[in-house]
Amino acid sequence: MRRLTPLLALGALLLTALPAHAADAGPALRESYGTKAPYEPRQTHGYQRPPAGFAPVFTENVSRHGSRAATGSEDGDLVLTLWDEAEAEHELTRRGEGFGPAVRALQGAMAEIGYGDLSGRGRREMRDTALRMERRVPSLFAAIADEGERIDVVSSGKGRAVDSAAEYADALADADPALKPLIGPARTDTDLLYFHKEAAGAAYRDYLADDQRLKDTVHAVTDQPRTHEAARDVLRRIFTDAFVDGIDDQVGAARAVYNLYAIAPAMSEESPDGKGWGLERYVSRSDADWFGYLSDAEEFYQKGPGFAGSDITYRMADVLLDDFFRQAEAKRDGTSDLGAELRFTHAEEIIPLAALMGLPGSTRPADPDRPYTYADNPWRGADVSPLGANIQWDLFRKGGRYLVRMLYNEKETAFRAGCRPVAKGSVFYDLDELERCFGRD
Repeated sequence: MRRLTPLLALGALLLTALPAHAADAGPALRESYGTKAPYEPRQTHGYQRPPAGFAPVFTENVSRHGSRAATGSEDGDLVLTLWDEAEAEHELTRRGEGFGPAVRALQGAMAEIGYGDLSGRGRREMRDTALRMERRVPSLFAAIADEGERIDVVSSGKGRAVDSAAEYADALADADPALKPLIGPARTDTDLLYFHKEAAGAAYRDYLADDQRLKDTVHAVTDQPRTHEAARDVLRRIFTDAFVDGIDDQVGAARAVYNLYAIAPAMSEESPDGKGWGLERYVSRSDADWFGYLSDAEEFYQKGPGFAGSDITYRMADVLLDDFFRQAEAKRDGTSDLGAELRFTHAEEIIPLAALMGLPGSTRPADPDRPYTYADNPWRGADVSPLGANIQWDLFRKGGRYLVRMLYNEKETAFRAGCRPVAKGSVFYDLDELERCFGRD
């Protein structure tokens, strides 16, 4: 029997998980890529105007790094070992004959740019997002240039976040060269932007390592019949039935194929002629949706809203939310000379921050007796934290009054329930109202 090291089981106890359309024919849904989905702005025009007399005076954001290569070669190495063996034994399907060369080409491209590093698409995502920011509030950046205000750039210090910060800042400087001397130098703050590995994340790390309920939930998913069915479906597209029968860890092998499928769009610019890698040929829509769902379930329980009655997965994000308020308050109080605060981080920070803030899709934890499913919970990794995900606050002033507008993946977004906008349907909030709503007054 062929022995494979089992991949990390997914953290969810699955009941009825997917809506009926998941079994339909056709291309996979964007959500099937989970948090590896490449960035797409949720809004590009039609933004509300601020109330009369208010002008932008400050902006701040936090952004996940852009699209990247896989963080390691393990998935490709695993499936290529199987593929080479099957080829030698003449146990490949006709479709499967193209799988090995496609994976080798993808692996080569990822090794060339560096595992875990920004892809060409990721660099473009960062630059395009920066340009859209500047174009949304051109008067703000003109004022920053005229008044010589600083633009602070800070990251987690990890390569893909550092490079994302550089691409973003360079795009702003290219758009208006007068901004260039006002930007940076970029600095590192791991307590703020890598908090899941720092002191603030100590209890969280204990939860991941020791929480029995989480472990039981993770273990339960490995026994789901649909998971094993999907695994066989994926493998049978590449290998003969007899060969698949000899694979001990079919779920682990199929998940490796899925992981390559999921990262491939992030590497689109490195593909032959930029036309893609063709890995969707090896994962049907229904199977992609299922494995995407399992990936979302793991993220949901390990980083997102998690179990009802517990905030262990997201309370550590308070350090980042506090910095949003601190920067806005310093601008209001006249103690800051910044025109913009630009932060660059990772999914491990964006996902818990979204849950802490109660952003759309991150408001509903799962009852331990009714596990997370697509049917009854809106949380989707591709919406909450795709590659390049961002949260932005724009500060507007009129006299001594300050208003805040929030954008989530560039879409105007209401603050959580209980926060009162300046008018019904408005996306603008008094800063002092947000302080009250978030318990800072």
